Amino acid sequence: MFNDIGPLELVTLIVLAVLVFGPDKLPKVIQDVTRTIRKIREFSESAKQDIRDELGPEFKDFEFEDLNPKTFLRKQLDGDSLGLGDIRSGFDLKKEMAEVTDAVNGRGGSDSAVSPSAGARVDMTKRPEEPAQDARPLFDADAT
Repeated sequence: MFNDIGPLELVTLIVLAVLVFGPDKLPKVIQDVTRTIRKIREFSESAKQDIRDELGPEFKDFEFEDLNPKTFLRKQLDGDSLGLGDIRSGFDLKKEMAEVTDAVNGRGGSDSAVSPSAGARVDMTKRPEEPAQDARPLFDADAT
């Protein structure tokens, strides 16, 4: 709960508490605060247990930390019920980029593996070849 409090901040809080409550009342205040924190913890654990009992046996492994969106997403994605592991392992970025480069440059087929760092240049002064009447272009020139 207080993991981000440094030693200087802790000493400042202690000195401030001694100045506010005085050295004679400080032990009683500390006891009251710890008793209140303990009661709050017991109350929250009791409420969690009541909710688990009301949900029934199908939610026996339910954790309240799962209600945090980050924890929920992490748990769902790590379970690999969506098959994301297969997608990640089957995706080769260099191959995909080479195919896109070939398609944009008008080279046929995905067999010609050209790395993007090869420095291939496109001659912009040359008029592009007219496609056959029944052939569709690889991309929409008006959309780009």
